Amino acid sequence: MIDKQQVIQEHAKAGNDTGSTAVQVALLTARINNLSVHLGTNKKDKAGQRGLQLLNGQRRRLLKYLERTDYDGYIALTDKLSIRRGQRIVR
Repeated sequence: MIDKQQVIQEHAKAGNDTGSTAVQVALLTARINNLSVHLGTNKKDKAGQRGLQLLNGQRRRLLKYLERTDYDGYIALTDKLSIRRGQRIVR
């Protein structure tokens, strides 16, 4: 199980920052990791697989937005969360 408050505190820019892109990506990453472990033991959970695909898509869209708006923050966040990066978008 994930501890949302701990993840928020680690990635928040200010004291009450719960909705910034970095915090949202960190929370999605924690949920994705948790669901991946579940699907490793429950291979026939098709609803869980669909949920994992939806979470991955949401995180990919947020990361694409972060890459466009704050490239240095994008690099730092992907390194901190151990997320593979695609090729850089040409601006």
